[in-house]
Amino acid sequence: MNLPEDLKYTKDHEWIKIDGDTITVGITDFAQSELGDIVYVEVETVDETLDKDEVFGTVEAVKTVSDLFIPVDGEIIEFNESLEDEPEKVNEDPYGDGWMIKVKVSDKSQLDELMDAEAYKAHIG
Repeated sequence: MNLPEDLKYTKDHEWIKIDGDTITVGITDFAQSELGDIVYVEVETVDETLDKDEVFGTVEAVKTVSDLFIPVDGEIIEFNESLEDEPEKVNEDPYGDGWMIKVKVSDKSQLDELMDAEAYKAHIG
């Protein structure tokens, strides 16, 4: 399983790439493999400010729909619109072209609560 060392992770199987006051968020390789073929990604919260652990969107696979949770307080400033036409990018490249949102972080101290790759690996067993 692919777990890049330079990312942070949540218990809800999202990955976070930190770039100053902005983070990029997607779902992990583990999550996409558990969901199966992803057919739709919905994010209707662009330009909204959400609190940590609020639902920012959903991902729909052939068999299920899962909520997506924002890992920190912040404003969603961008959605990966290519996923509207090509949701399979989440399966094919979850840490690259399959990214979902970019967030302007309100409280950077919350980033310290996220797991590193080793902790996430232990979390998923």
